[in-house]
This record gives sequence, C-alpha cells and structure tokens, in this order.
Amino acid sequence: MATNTAKSAAAIELGDYDIAVILPCFNEEAAIAATIEGFRQALPSARVFVFDNNSTDRTVENAAAAGALLGHEQRPGKGNVIRRMFADIDADIYVMADGDATYDAAAAPEMVARLIEGQLDMVSGARVSSQAEAYRRGHRLGNRVLTGLVQRLFSRSFDDMLTGYRVLSRRFVKSFPAISVGFEIETELTVHALQLRMPTEEMPATYSARPENSLSKLSTWGDGFRILRMIGFLVKEEKPLQFFFGVALIIFLPSLAVFLSVLREFLGTGEVARFPSLFVALSGLVIAALSVVCALILDTVSRGRREARHLTYLQHAAPRR
Repeated sequence: MATNTAKSAAAIELGDYDIAVILPCFNEEAAIAATIEGFRQALPSARVFVFDNNSTDRTVENAAAAGALLGHEQRPGKGNVIRRMFADIDADIYVMADGDATYDAAAAPEMVARLIEGQLDMVSGARVSSQAEAYRRGHRLGNRVLTGLVQRLFSRSFDDMLTGYRVLSRRFVKSFPAISVGFEIETELTVHALQLRMPTEEMPATYSARPENSLSKLSTWGDGFRILRMIGFLVKEEKPLQFFFGVALIIFLPSLAVFLSVLREFLGTGEVARFPSLFVALSGLVIAALSVVCALILDTVSRGRREARHLTYLQHAAPRR
C-alpha cells in the first residue's frame, strides 16, 4: 500500500497546481528564513506567504530576504492571521505550517500528492518526534486529552488534532467560517472537516525542536483552556440538540427530585412546608423545558448554517489529476 502511494505521488506533477505555502508568524526571526527555504526546496513551484502578526523583531526583514510574499494582520492571535490568509490568498492547494522550523518541509510533496490522488480536502501531518525538547511539559498529555475529547464528541478519529501542519483544498479554505482568535484555530479546522464530512487523511510528519533563540508563543494553561472553551462552543453551535438536552437533563433531575420530595410531604400532611424548595424545583423544571425548546429550534438553525457552508463548499472543485 505504501509503495503504491509513493508511486502515485511520484507520478503527479505538482507544478501543474497553484500551491500556496502559508506561514503565520509572530517573532520568528531565528527560524523563518530556514522555514521558507525548506518549503522552497520541497515545493519549488509553490508561492510562499508569510503573514506577520505585529512582530517586534526582524521576522519581516528575514522573510523578505528569504523571498517570501509578505502580508500583515494587525489583530493579535493565530486564528486572526489564518482567517486573513484564507481570505486574501487564492490557490488550488494550501500548505499550512508554522514559521518556527519545527515541521518537516520535505513531507509536504507527499502530503500534497495524497490530497490530489485521493481528491481529499485535508491531509494532516500527525506529529512524530523522538526529541524530548520538541514538546513542552504537559503538551503531549494535553494533546491526547483534547484530541480524545473531540473524537468522543464528534465521532471521528484523529491522532493529532492540534497539529499546525496541514494541506488543504480550496473548497475547504473558502467554506471555512474562521471564528477562532488564537491557537484554538486547529480545533476549529478539525471540527469543520468533521461536520461537513469531508474526505480527510492523516500522515506522519517529523516534528523537531525549535532552533536556538526561538521561543514558543503557546501558553500551556491559557491556550489549553481556550481550546477547551472552543470545543464547548463548537458543540453548542454544531450539536445544539445534544448540548441543550444535556443542560436540560442536568437541571431536570435535581429539580424533579426536590419537587417529588415536596409533593410527598404535601400528600402526607396536606401542607406545603417548603415554599422556597417548591419554587426552586418548579423554576428548574421550567428552565429544563425551555432548554429542550431551545435545543429543537437551534438544531434547525445549525442544520441551515451547515447546509450553507456545504453549498459554498460545493462551489469549488477538488484538486484533480
């Protein structure tokens, strides 16, 4: 199977496709030139774009000297940069990576060829590394936990949901809503593919430690919390039936227990001794009922939004051989 894939990949002329390598950057002067050079060697016919996010070092100068096409996004956050790049850049195929030289540019041709060969919409580079310093403390565990949570909620398996190395089709990019601000953008990319049931694959990609004098911008706890919050937000937006039914159940069960307790006392004594408890119980039951109504209404709205995205998706053809 691997041999057949390699032969098919070799047979595809990547120069026949308009490929854009997109690199969002913030203070990557130590690594950006090497990153650009790596992708220029791996994909000689591709255009390499660097969109700067208010860097205070020589990132822009080094990127220009390395021959990249430059852009700028003033609003801070990787999600804002990706949204701007998706809006401003037109291409058949997009190769998205970070500007810190941690992803293996040599894997890009095979990932692009697999996208074309399989008429896929996303090929993710699942990070593989033998270097302990490639990951900061807690990042491996956090990635496994968050990836497992998305697998359970959206019923699809990805080994590395948070990878920043992806090859994307034009129809993926132009139908992507892009609501994320920061590093939670990878979660949104994954859920977008899952909700539209796009054809996707994962391929192993070597992940290396940052070069000397290059510092990670990812906050372990802060960005981890934002990713978790984004997962919750996407469940509410994309699966409102399950979300609000869950909320209704959480409110309904204790409210029902309190109401039955007050009712039992009333049937035994003919008096309602705990009016506050009765009021709280009835309020909880009303809120639970409203949550069910919200679930039904928002599920219809969510289906409409998803269909609108799907119609936008269908306006663009998949890369073909």
